[in-house]
Amino acid sequence: MSDGRMLFERERQDMADIVRLIFTRKLTNVAGGNFSFLAEKDGKKYIIMTPTMMSEAYLGNLTAAQILVVDLETREIVCGVGSLTREINMHQAVYKTNEEIKAVLHAHAPNAMFWATSGLPMPNLTEATQKVGPVPVMRFAPNCSEELAEITSTYIRENDLPVPHMLLLDSHGVLINATGDDGLMAIHKALSILDTVEWNAEIAYKQTLFQALGIMDSYHSKGEDIANIMDLKAKEAIYNRAKIAAGGD
Repeated sequence: MSDGRMLFERERQDMADIVRLIFTRKLTNVAGGNFSFLAEKDGKKYIIMTPTMMSEAYLGNLTAAQILVVDLETREIVCGVGSLTREINMHQAVYKTNEEIKAVLHAHAPNAMFWATSGLPMPNLTEATQKVGPVPVMRFAPNCSEELAEITSTYIRENDLPVPHMLLLDSHGVLINATGDDGLMAIHKALSILDTVEWNAEIAYKQTLFQALGIMDSYHSKGEDIANIMDLKAKEAIYNRAKIAAGGD
């Protein structure tokens, strides 16, 4: 507390607003989800992070005071009312893989969860999601475990993934890692990706169904036929590499 204000008050209020929006838009469920971004003060880095039980106990209705300020290195709660989620394992591991990553968002968006439970990479077909690139599914590990943190961070590091990117956590949800001029900008970018990829997830499902019904012969993206169901079964990354979107609307 300084001059009557909470530590990182503006950032924590913004995060509380994001949590409420994500829950209202049904981009996560009462089974969980957790979001974080980096902030810096006096040369020291902190994680601004949602508390455990944010969905099940509070239905996404959090105050700024319930958003935690966590020491990036020690995982100590510096400020905030609530307990630290065990998913801090994954968040901390991801931040250490690439200094460009300034926000980590894990959610249970329903259409993306369909692909996460299928064991198949999600075809990335819409113009709005093109910069995310391929959307692979990770090897299964229990939620909140150190093993899951190791699987995701190792995959990011070994594949030298550009930022932003999105990963499917087998039977568990989605993981979006984003960057920006600061952590606040990065978490807003992650929110944008969550929303647009959720639309893409439904579109990819329907294009897959249309192929199975014989209505379409292949996945169609930005004026081109780019792959088909056999490529999906082979777990190929399906997205239009030839045409990159110029920007938003």
